[in-house]
Amino acid sequence: MRVEYDYDTCIGMFQCVAEWDAFERDEDAGKAVLADSEEQDEDVFVREVPDDAELDAKFAARSCPVDAITVYDDDGEQLIP
Repeated sequence: MRVEYDYDTCIGMFQCVAEWDAFERDEDAGKAVLADSEEQDEDVFVREVPDDAELDAKFAARSCPVDAITVYDDDGEQLIP
């Protein structure tokens, strides 16, 4: 499973931070940051989700009010949103 995070879309509600510790607050920018991720495209960050964090990643994606977080299964099929 992997997660994609669109930094530009983020509005800084930080609900993802409460759901998964891979997301951290960047108070200066007013946006969340996806730790241990790589920039795939401009302002789009990607990382693999550890097996023990799959539920947390899904909750983080579901909690995002602007759908800045997308979760894909191992086959590349979009699960959330």
